[in-house]
This record gives sequence, structure tokens and C-alpha cells, in this order.
Amino acid sequence: MPVFNFDEIIDRNGTDALKTDFLEERFGRKDLIPLWIADMDFPAPPAIAEAVTERCKHGIFGYTHHCEGYHEAIIDWLSEQHGWPVKQEWITFIPGVVKGIAFVIDCFTTQQNRIVIQPPVYQPFSTIPALHHRHIVTNPLILDEGSGVYNMDLEHLRSIITPETKLLILCNPHNPGGRVWTRTELAEIAEICYQNDILVISDEIHSDLAMQNHKHIPFASVSEHAAQNSITLMAPSKTFNMAGFVSSFAVVPNPEIRKKFFAFLESSELNQAHCFASIATKAAYRNGLPWLKEVKEYIWQNCCFVDQYLKENIPQIKALKPQASFLIWLDCRGLKLPQNELADLFVKDAKLALNDGAMFGKEGIGFMRMNVGTPRRILEEALSNLKIAVDKCTIK
Repeated sequence: MPVFNFDEIIDRNGTDALKTDFLEERFGRKDLIPLWIADMDFPAPPAIAEAVTERCKHGIFGYTHHCEGYHEAIIDWLSEQHGWPVKQEWITFIPGVVKGIAFVIDCFTTQQNRIVIQPPVYQPFSTIPALHHRHIVTNPLILDEGSGVYNMDLEHLRSIITPETKLLILCNPHNPGGRVWTRTELAEIAEICYQNDILVISDEIHSDLAMQNHKHIPFASVSEHAAQNSITLMAPSKTFNMAGFVSSFAVVPNPEIRKKFFAFLESSELNQAHCFASIATKAAYRNGLPWLKEVKEYIWQNCCFVDQYLKENIPQIKALKPQASFLIWLDCRGLKLPQNELADLFVKDAKLALNDGAMFGKEGIGFMRMNVGTPRRILEEALSNLKIAVDKCTIK
């Protein structure tokens, strides 16, 4: 029997949540059902709040270090959940995965270098390099229209590599496509990058949310070349709905890369966490697994509900059910709308706040990203709104 109640609707308004309290700033109106930014509407595992509350009782919040057992909790989690043995000296705290990407760019590239991304992909993969005045090179993913699954174009990747290409940012699992990359695919990427002296950043923030029979494979675990030519960025934030704790970490097996990167972090104290970060992380990894198993099943049922509803009621929109994460990539090309009109359909007509597919690159035009990490009643209302809006649009 389920222990946790994910059907409970909890009002997040007034908590300074980006998802709810900044709708007008982001979408121009407040009266929207928020299904956009990638956090869930479920309380985190109780053990996290209990651990933080217990620490709060002390009442003194001075300078702190990682709590005892912090590194061991990470090491055990990666070993038990992903079959990846890592050493403590490989691990460092970072204040967020996106910040970690920026740190790697600063540390290992110059403005003359080229950085490869694979769109459609999480927006900061393009905005962060651009803000650091790096040259962005795209290796677009290929959508298999029959299966709704994205694949990497490795031949195209080989063709765009130049001596100035120094970094590839890998989304593993992929956001927004929801793809869990196979060991073979990762090994091929690893070999291409190793042979061409291209460092790989593997963003694995959705790694714990692989669904059904899909299994996440850490990039650095697929070969020695992958391990010695990569920096893996991870966090419990998506897994346990605790992004507000800003507690992430990097894993760097190569001693030379590690020495350079850790020195970069230490020079600006970027490797130092606030007093609750390690406590929350340890509690999540030590005690959050039962909650995670249940929330993944609930999310999967939400994915199936959205997929079935669209097939029966809005066939112009197709759900690309994710192999990992609580984000569904909606193929709206069947509506045959320009992207601005598609976005208006969701916001102005359906009163839904989703992520506009165009923000993930031009390859995302015709798509929208929906967050289904929410009680099912909210999804039911959202899809009902969308059906009414689409029906009216069709009549016009």
C-alpha cells in the first residue's frame, strides 16, 4: 500500500516559489495553472524536513562544514542506485548544476573555443556559454517520428569538430526529450570526445528519475576514456524536490582535471555550502528511497494519463512520454500554428503555464514542455482547459 499521498493539493502561493509567485512576471498573467519550471508540487521526503528542523533547534547558524557522513551518503547512493563506484576525493560541492556548467566553462575554455550542445536541450546549455562569450556549435538530436524517441547524430558530431572545439555539454538523461542514453551511445560519445581532446560535462541531475525498465548509466562509468575526460554534475534536487537547498556536487575522476577544477572553485570559495545543504542531501540519500519509488510510480501514471487523454481528446498534440524525469515533451506540430500563436493558445486560451519549446532551440519549435510532477486533479483540469482551447482554435 502507498505510504505517501501525492494526490494532496498544496497551495504554493505566497512561498516565493518561482513556479507560482512569478507567473505574471514570466507569462504576463497570474491566473494560470503552473506546469512549467522543473520542480514538483509534492512535499519532499519527511526525513529531509526532520533533519533540517532538528538542526534548526540548535539556534546557532554560524560558519559550518559538511556534516559527518555527507560524502559517504553520496558514495553509497551512486554505488547502490547506479552501480558507479566513486572515491571521496573525486567529489566536491557546487552551488547548483547550472552554476557548475558555468564554472567548467570559465575554468577550461577561452573565448576562442567552441562548445558543443545537442538541441533541443535545456536552455542554460546555450545561454550560459553565450553569456561567457563562447562559440556555440549545435549537434541537433534526431527525432524518430515513429517511436517519438530522440537519437544522437554522431556522424554530424564528427563533422563539426575543429581544433577549437574544447567542450561538449551532455544532458544525461536528456531534458526536454526525456531520453535515457544507452551504454553504447555514451561510449561512442566518450570515444569521439577523447580522441579529439574535448572535455565532456555530463549533467545528470535527472539521473534518479529513470522510469519503468529504463536505467540511467553515468557517463563516466562507461569506459576509462569517459572517466578520464569528464566532469559529472549531479544533485538530489530534482530527485527529492529540494532544489531550494541549492546542494549539488561534481564528480571528477581524472586527477589533473580535478586539481585544476577544484583549485578554480576554492579560489572563490565556490565549493563551500550553506549550513543546511549537506544535512538535507545526507537525509535524502540515506532515507528518501521509499518516497522516490512511490513518486516515480505516481509520475509514470501521470505520464500515461496525459498520453491517453491526448490520444482520445486532442490527437493534434502528441506526448513523448519520458524515459526519465517528470517532464513531458509535447509535440504540437499537428495544430499547425506559428510558435507565437501556439504559446498564446496555452497561456491566453487554456490558461496554462508551460515552457515554450522554442526556448530549447529552434529544434523545439512546434513543441511545449509540460511538468507532470503534480497531483492528477491538476492535470485533469489543465488538459480539460487545453481541449476547450484547441476545440475553439480548430473551429476558427
